[in-house]
Amino acid sequence: MKPPVAKRVDHRREHHGDVFVDPYEWLREKSSPEVIDYLEAENSFTDHVTADLAPLRQKIFDEIKARTKETDLSVPIRRGDWWYYGRSFQGKQYGVQCRCPVTDPDDWTPPQFDEDTEIPGEQVLLDENVEAEGHDFFSLGAATVSVDGNILAYSVDVTGDERYTLRFKNLRTGERYDDEIAGIGAGATWAADNATVYYVTVDDAWRPDTVWRHRLGAGLPAERVYHEPDERFWVAVGRTRSNKYVIIAAGSAVTSELRYGDAADPQTQFTTVWERRDSIEYSVDHAVVGGEDRFLILHNDGAENFTLVEASVSDPTAYRTLIGHREDVRLDSVDAFEGHLVISYRRDALPRIQLWPVDDAGYGRQEDISFDSELMSVGLTANPNWSAPKMRIGATSFVTPVRIYDLDLHTGERTLLREQPVLGDYRPEDYVERRDWAVASDGARVPISIIHRAGLEYPAPVLLYGYGAYESCEDPRFSIARLSLLDRGMIYAVAHVRGGGELGRPWYEHGKLLEKRNTFTDFISVASHLVGTDVTRPENLVAYGGSAGGLLMGAVANMAPDLFAGILAAVPFVDPLTTILDPSLPLTVTEWDEWGNPLEDPDVYRYMKSYSPYENVEAKSYPAILAMTSLNDTRVYYVEPAKWVAALRHSQADPSGEAAKVLLKTEMNAGHGGISGRYERWKEAAFQYAWLLDVAKADTNGDPSSR
Repeated sequence: MKPPVAKRVDHRREHHGDVFVDPYEWLREKSSPEVIDYLEAENSFTDHVTADLAPLRQKIFDEIKARTKETDLSVPIRRGDWWYYGRSFQGKQYGVQCRCPVTDPDDWTPPQFDEDTEIPGEQVLLDENVEAEGHDFFSLGAATVSVDGNILAYSVDVTGDERYTLRFKNLRTGERYDDEIAGIGAGATWAADNATVYYVTVDDAWRPDTVWRHRLGAGLPAERVYHEPDERFWVAVGRTRSNKYVIIAAGSAVTSELRYGDAADPQTQFTTVWERRDSIEYSVDHAVVGGEDRFLILHNDGAENFTLVEASVSDPTAYRTLIGHREDVRLDSVDAFEGHLVISYRRDALPRIQLWPVDDAGYGRQEDISFDSELMSVGLTANPNWSAPKMRIGATSFVTPVRIYDLDLHTGERTLLREQPVLGDYRPEDYVERRDWAVASDGARVPISIIHRAGLEYPAPVLLYGYGAYESCEDPRFSIARLSLLDRGMIYAVAHVRGGGELGRPWYEHGKLLEKRNTFTDFISVASHLVGTDVTRPENLVAYGGSAGGLLMGAVANMAPDLFAGILAAVPFVDPLTTILDPSLPLTVTEWDEWGNPLEDPDVYRYMKSYSPYENVEAKSYPAILAMTSLNDTRVYYVEPAKWVAALRHSQADPSGEAAKVLLKTEMNAGHGGISGRYERWKEAAFQYAWLLDVAKADTNGDPSSR
């Protein structure tokens, strides 16, 4: 079977005196039958080329399924008079949200339920499987209960375009309210009056731009509370844990402005905490210290890695510093409770938390919540209560399944409530996780996380993952599916490149705008380090990244094709200049702070064009490439990988040979997050892993559990 050949239709683009002729822009016409036929042809070709991997895909799927406890329930979380938890059932794609009554108000120990036994007083709040019936795609957005526990607000997306429909359910009667609001963002926030809901709508470019207030039974339209006219800014809304304030946040990538209103007043007027100032970011939480309402404000005014201050609610501009700026510590967030604060921060490229008691006398002694592991992520999990004798925390690593603890705030004792079950004979000690460092071209030290089965001999096949954008941190996390790679002798490595936030705000700043190339060269330096230290060889090294990490994949494919045997790019942002030049598209105006504005700045235009994967495809030998996308993705349009694959294939002299290594797989009923349903996601993971193992020349035969 020959690979599809996309027709070429010249489309002229001219900016700053530069002309680019784009032969594949016609693929943007999503409603065109010709475009759909082409995508379907690419899918058929991918199916044909990978057909011999079907037995391996099935085996990996079976392994994931066999290791997963299909009928299960989460650790209950107490809110008011109820314990809330989620259930999953064998054979069901989606979860079920449930609750049962608290039997002893003074007992905060979560009940231990057996997933196979009947739970007294159990109430099903929402069965996602029922909501998903008749739809090829389903995503649950909000699922939030009113403060008094009587009404559920939930939102659903059944197309993948991230426009949700908000609905309401009376939990006392089980009946649905007539109120239904279509076309909103994912979330919803209850006011403290138990009848008013705040939500956000998006504009034509999918920018969350307007906050609305809806009172149940009052009919539509709802009341518009706040609209953000600046196209660089998005808006969000939430309620403080104390239930005292509703917070409206407006923010760009570099600037914040927050407003607060009385959560108990359904007609509250919102007051600005700090007026926006360019390049000043801040966040706010409400605390009570010494009997006085305070705002805890985390900000970066003169403090690149952020500092924490407190101020009276009556005058937030008059504040005092609680935690000063440090070059080696990035303050991430502060969570306030009635008797303590939790400070989340980053040090040595890992997330950490600190407990800080608060009472009428003020602040007590800070205490780090730590675990004895080189690569362990620690953080708060669900803690909805303002006042509780225990705090819920979670810890995990690349080889340690998620562990949920209750921390007694009076004694300091930790109680392990649950470890993520992994069926079969899994033992963490059978695997190794360690930190290594590569040296970038400019001398920067780039962290690498390396994970593999114990006793593995080098060199070995490696899957190298990278992202590197938006200050996002690729922290240690456990994956059942990943075991199918590790048990076949493959190393999983993470390149913590610049553009991410693992080493604080400067690590991010030096991987964006006119320093974006550092992201790509860091990744190449990590790959070269793994080869240079005999961890792997180029013929066994595959790279993987998605979305902005897909841009990274496309860039390194052009810059260092000989270093990799294969590249997997998921929903890849590989035509960034075309997108960022069009203000009508998502990921454009709000993204100018991340990438620059090529419309107005010729230097930004030239710089982005110099690294744009699509515009820099050349007639040379590329590694095997698998691009995966979704037709209804509103963040990175399917057209970007479609154009990229067409250009790659056209660049090859032998379309039936070299070009056959370039594959495009489009999910026709999915969004940015891919297909929905856990079994379908396992199938997708098995498809990716089988391709990765094959390209990396890993041992795909035999029983991996016997190693």
